[in-house]
Amino acid sequence: MCNLVPVAMTVGTNRIVPTISIPYPLGDPSTSKKEQHKLRYNRTKLAIESLTKEITEQTIFKEI
Repeated sequence: MCNLVPVAMTVGTNRIVPTISIPYPLGDPSTSKKEQHKLRYNRTKLAIESLTKEITEQTIFKEI
């Protein structure tokens, strides 16, 4: 999980799951707690599922 996808690509990261922002990678404090939970749940689920995928090159996982 990272918020600087171009940097991750440059250093050769295999699996990249984009996050929300630099200070709040898994949330947005301007939203409700319910929305924050939904964002965090979806990003974390995507990150875990990305580990189960067979890949042969750098891959950016944007959606489940």
